[in-house]
Amino acid sequence: MLDLIIRGGLTVTPEKEGEMDVGVLDGKIVAVAVPGTLEAEARRVISAQGKIVLPGGIEPHAHIGIPIPEKWAGRPEVITSPPQMSSRAAAFGGVTTILDFAGNFNFAPVDGSAQKPIMKVIEERREIFKDHCYTDFAFHYIFRGDELEAAPEAINQIGEAIQSGLASFKIFTVHAPFRVPYGHLWSVFTEVAKHAGIMVVHAEEDEIVTYMIAKLKREGRDHGYNLHLVHNNLSEDISFRKILRLAKHTETGVYFVHATAKEGVAAIAEARSEGQPVYGEALHNYLEFTCEDYKKPDGTLIHTYPAIKYAEDRDSLIAGLLDGQLCTTATDEWTTHKDVKLSGRTVETVCGGHNGIETRLPVVFTKLVSERGMSLQRFAAITSTNAAKILGLYPQKGAIAPGSDADFVLIDPTIRKKLKLGDLHADSDYSIWEGFECRGYPVMTILRGKVIVEDGKLLGSSSDGRWLPRKVSPAVLTWPVV
Repeated sequence: MLDLIIRGGLTVTPEKEGEMDVGVLDGKIVAVAVPGTLEAEARRVISAQGKIVLPGGIEPHAHIGIPIPEKWAGRPEVITSPPQMSSRAAAFGGVTTILDFAGNFNFAPVDGSAQKPIMKVIEERREIFKDHCYTDFAFHYIFRGDELEAAPEAINQIGEAIQSGLASFKIFTVHAPFRVPYGHLWSVFTEVAKHAGIMVVHAEEDEIVTYMIAKLKREGRDHGYNLHLVHNNLSEDISFRKILRLAKHTETGVYFVHATAKEGVAAIAEARSEGQPVYGEALHNYLEFTCEDYKKPDGTLIHTYPAIKYAEDRDSLIAGLLDGQLCTTATDEWTTHKDVKLSGRTVETVCGGHNGIETRLPVVFTKLVSERGMSLQRFAAITSTNAAKILGLYPQKGAIAPGSDADFVLIDPTIRKKLKLGDLHADSDYSIWEGFECRGYPVMTILRGKVIVEDGKLLGSSSDGRWLPRKVSPAVLTWPVV
């Protein structure tokens, strides 16, 4: 007897989309079959008639339960929403796996001699999520520039961390104390490539950002609505191309988080055309808003670093997701309350981040499938499958296929729904998506064969989530396979 059968839905597999039945046993998919051919007996049969059955969403970029810089928050000791609250919102949004971060999140400079070993940091982070997460989870490890300058021997721990299942390492090319100098970055890339990991990169040109902050302050134009003049198109162009040159020399795979500009999309596309294993991500708020929206009352609520830019940049990101030059969508999840988010009013003090982990799938479905005709296979790719492949979770995650985890989201494409704060589940008192009209919406989320959300009701437990060890496929690190 099967544990679960999902019958009659428009099912999206890596090979095709069509009406198929899916059988689940012991948390795994055991059959994807022609309708009516699976054995009739199961502990539960879900009728998915009229619904789209997709692999559970994978959020590749979240910042959960970490300190917010005092200059952003307006007061000390404020943290983003904890795992239990953020993962609950994720589950309602059809997300079954979250990739968060491990590392030293304190924005104050530190003494590198007191730096903890990478494996210790990972273990402590796992304990924070254990029994407090409705979804499965994994981590990228963040290298800070000040720590590497003080204790460069930390790079020697990369191999052990990858062997343990970490797989990905994030660096910043901007924002002291996180900015990693290029010499140290060269060593990090080399070591990550040696052990078959992948780099996750927040790329901005620090000298341009620093110069523009000083320039706008000097001219009395450092208002928050001018963020796009600081974190600008030229900065993205130069920084992306520097990283791509470094990656080419060291033969390292690179995942660029939050591409924001047409120049970034072009740089990624050029590298991919030459065979570099380079992958780009777009945040869903960048697919809707432009820098003109910063000027509206409380307009910086929409802000995520780097800055939202012009309409042509938004259109380039959308085109990149449609034509395959960009590979994933994400949120840069950073849930706060409105008073914190609006505490800073200048280009130095506007609070970054976006509480969107619940809204990504319905917003992206609306903008790209309903409005622009994106295929369901491509939608599954940019919300789940590609993240799983790039970051070392495939085929356990990201696929409706025998042997994969039984993670699903069922979307009803007939639902027309205006988003309202009261209908969402983030630990926050605002949503930048208030009033956005969705055309299609998640109605059921299933994690490893267990229904965790159904028709707006939470059925899962905060102890359901498991930590996921990862290993990146050699193909992903050799050629742009997605």
